[in-house]
Amino acid sequence: MTTHTQPGQQNRIDELRSTLTSDFDRHTARLTELTADTGDPAEAYTRDALVAETRHSLEQITGALRRIAEGRYGICERCAAPIPQERLEVLPHARFCVSCQQKQH
Repeated sequence: MTTHTQPGQQNRIDELRSTLTSDFDRHTARLTELTADTGDPAEAYTRDALVAETRHSLEQITGALRRIAEGRYGICERCAAPIPQERLEVLPHARFCVSCQQKQH
């Protein structure tokens, strides 16, 4: 499956790739900071939750970058319909259209 790009849409994908790469770098730096042992057991629970959240964000970003590289970005993984641009602007790592996302839950 390939992404159906319209004229000018490639620029948007290039911008998105750049933004996702920056987000990936930022989250990686955050994960490095969070996994540094502060020695404070009172912070352990909060730190563990932040680490899990950051790892999840990195997985989502990596998935979106992989779909861009493979030419599958913006295509619903369930029904293969295009994901609306508005949804991708709000949730750039979206894997499903709204209808299919609702069926996932």
